[in-house]
Formats: sequence, C-alpha cells, structure tokens
Amino acid sequence: MIIIIGLGNPGKQYKNTRHNVGFMAVDSFAEKNNFPEFKLNKKFNSLVSEGIIEEEKILLAKPQTFMNNSGSAVKSLIRNSKFEIRNSIVVVHDDIDLPVGKIKIVQERGSAGHKGVESIIKSIGNNGLVRFRIGIAGNKKTDAMKVVLKNFSAEEKKTLDETIEKITEALDMFIKEGLEKTMNKFN
Repeated sequence: MIIIIGLGNPGKQYKNTRHNVGFMAVDSFAEKNNFPEFKLNKKFNSLVSEGIIEEEKILLAKPQTFMNNSGSAVKSLIRNSKFEIRNSIVVVHDDIDLPVGKIKIVQERGSAGHKGVESIIKSIGNNGLVRFRIGIAGNKKTDAMKVVLKNFSAEEKKTLDETIEKITEALDMFIKEGLEKTMNKFN
C-alpha cells in the first residue's frame, strides 16, 4: 500500500490558496486515475479515496485538520494502515522556497520551516518519508504568512496548472517505477 497525502487547509475560503496546492495535486491525480470521490473518514480526520494502480493499493488522503496539525491525521492513517513506512508515504505540499512552477522530490529531509511537514515529522518521524514539493513563491524575503493564504495570479495559475500535471505524472511514475527513477526525471 502507498499513502499519498496532499496538504492544505479545509474550507472553501482556502480552496484556491497557495497553501492548498497539495490538495489540488491529489485531486488531479485522483481524477486522472479514476479514483472514487473523496469521502470524509472521521477516524482518519481526512478526506480519503482508494484505488489500485499496477496491482498496488493506493490511499489518497487530504487531512481535514488545519495545515499546522497535519501530523495528527497522518498518524491516524499510519496507525490504522499497518504497513512499512519506508517509501510508502508520500506527502505533496507547497514550498515557499521554490518559484511557482518548480517541483522538487526529496526523501528524509527536514521541514525547512514548513509547519505542516514539521507536524508530520514530529508525529511519525522522517525515516523513508517522501515529499513532492511544489513551488509557490521563491522570494525568501517575503513573510510566509503573507504569501501562503493568497490566491495565484492568472499567469501563475496557468503555470500552476502545468505543474499540477507534472506532479500527477511524477506520482504515476513513482508508483510504477520507484523513487529513484522519478527523482532522476523530475528533479
């Protein structure tokens, strides 16, 4: 089993904000692969959808905690799924240190100040944790809170749509061909 977790904030007011690109990417992946509609699983405190790709069970999750508490939902998912964490958990999230349109796939890296990732690492550890980072800004001088809850401009949205397509392809490749080949192609 592989669990793919998209990070974001619940609620319509956050739907198109930069902080929710993880949700957007997981939604795109679910649609492309004909996964069933997401349903709220109260035990996991997440919207979940399950499917099978290449005989591998895939669980997609969008935690319904706020970003900074993502770890509690992820811990519930892990505890109730009983499987080897190594290369089996993928977190898709925004990254203010990357420009809009840039993606970076990493494994076992620190949170770099991302509160959602920090919460996950504190809850389940970092051993084997794979992250698909999606650039949302790239200007290190900008205060994160002034950026992450803003919507994308029309030009940025076009770039983001292309990036979400790339992330969907990268997730497919990760499932079918593994982490190393995926990192070599998309990093």
